[in-house]
Amino acid sequence: MKKIKSCLKGCLVPIIVIGLAVFLWQNRPIFVDIPEGGPVADTWLDYGNDRGGSRYSPAEQINVDNVKGLKVAWVYNTGDVSDGRGDIPSTSAFEGTPILIDGTLYVVTPFNRIIALDPETGAEQWVFDPKIDLQGRYANQLVCRGVTYWPDPSGEGGRIFMATNDARLFAIDAQSGQGIPEFGDDGFIDLNPGAGEQLWKGEYQVTSPPAIIGDIVVVGSAVSDNGRVNAPSGVVRAYDVRTGKAAWAWDLRPPNADPPKHMLSEEGFMLGTPNVWAPMSVDEERDLVFIPTGNPAPDYYGGVRNNVDYYGSAVVALRGTTGEVVWRFQTVHHDLWDFDLPCQPTLMDIEKDGEVIPAVLQATKMGMIFTLHRETGEPIFEVEERPVPQSTVPGEETSPTQPFPVKPPPLIPHDISPEDAWGVFGFDKTACQKMLESVHYEGIYTPPQLNKVTLMYPGNGGGSNWGGIAVDPHRQM
Repeated sequence: MKKIKSCLKGCLVPIIVIGLAVFLWQNRPIFVDIPEGGPVADTWLDYGNDRGGSRYSPAEQINVDNVKGLKVAWVYNTGDVSDGRGDIPSTSAFEGTPILIDGTLYVVTPFNRIIALDPETGAEQWVFDPKIDLQGRYANQLVCRGVTYWPDPSGEGGRIFMATNDARLFAIDAQSGQGIPEFGDDGFIDLNPGAGEQLWKGEYQVTSPPAIIGDIVVVGSAVSDNGRVNAPSGVVRAYDVRTGKAAWAWDLRPPNADPPKHMLSEEGFMLGTPNVWAPMSVDEERDLVFIPTGNPAPDYYGGVRNNVDYYGSAVVALRGTTGEVVWRFQTVHHDLWDFDLPCQPTLMDIEKDGEVIPAVLQATKMGMIFTLHRETGEPIFEVEERPVPQSTVPGEETSPTQPFPVKPPPLIPHDISPEDAWGVFGFDKTACQKMLESVHYEGIYTPPQLNKVTLMYPGNGGGSNWGGIAVDPHRQM
């Protein structure tokens, strides 16, 4: 025993010394060479860094060798949090992507406050508070994913555009944080009129940043799921960035549809159509806005949808100056799974067979990525229409096939079986296996059935969701 204790004492000292050395090495400060004149200025101009949503940055100071040595430089607490109890009935979620322009970091909170910060110190420069109605029962939580910047060509400074949970579109001076009085009605446009009657405050809201193409700002909406067939319209609207004057509106009713009067909003837009809650992308050179659409209401039964599926769960290219539909590609036919398009379409030039092709990549909740020609909507990589399970629900008409891209492979599995069950102790694995054996499941796109527990896999959370994808245009990744 004494020999063992002596050995332990002899071993502990070098172990402690080595451990301390490893700890100090792993936590050493990381020094990055900075050229004379201060840090290298970088920007993040848009929600996806550029209007095409590439999320690519050429910055190289942080790399695979030094990233582990990063330390917290500063913390700024917004305080805009709600758990749905107390004074604020809706829960909140922080999903905002800041933008960095001209040495200022613009952060947005779930309560739609815009906060301008010094990116090096976290010092607050200004705060814009639209004072949204926090008492609404917001169907998609209190969420704001970002703001959009418009650089004034006259050189008089830029504007920040934000759409809010209570469905207003604001224009704010990027330098002062003050509203632009000449835009709309003293700095904002109320988007609620024209969308249709709301049964409660928050049935219609906006959660994603607007898109800007030239001198036009384009905004979609998020509409409550599963509420009713005559839910508020999913109309996409565009306004002049200087004055707020209406430029165009795209009603997502199917071509040649003639809905009855009770299915129209006060401005004539069809109710219950798909909406566009995710961020959009822009190709200014081609005058195109790329729209990722949701599915019509209600989500899981399509027998009463008034045939409004035509633009549902689809990538749609609109002419930026007019709102005219250029092309559409549907990623899910007659969507019964809430597999609506959840993220910004990503623009990238793809090199294929010695040719450079302008592409738009759309990630989906099914984990599939559709790669389409930006000008025509035609698949660049083959898409197969494959047979899928069919519904037995009265009044339902499921699509006999669904589109599957051959390349790239899906990000997630498309099948699950009782053998895939997992558990820590064994009994929980067995319980999971029995549950999987008891549910109705025929693979991906299994439609809901009457009087049966139906398994939906992948689930409606994704796959990919609002986070989207990133591309490296130089390495073609």
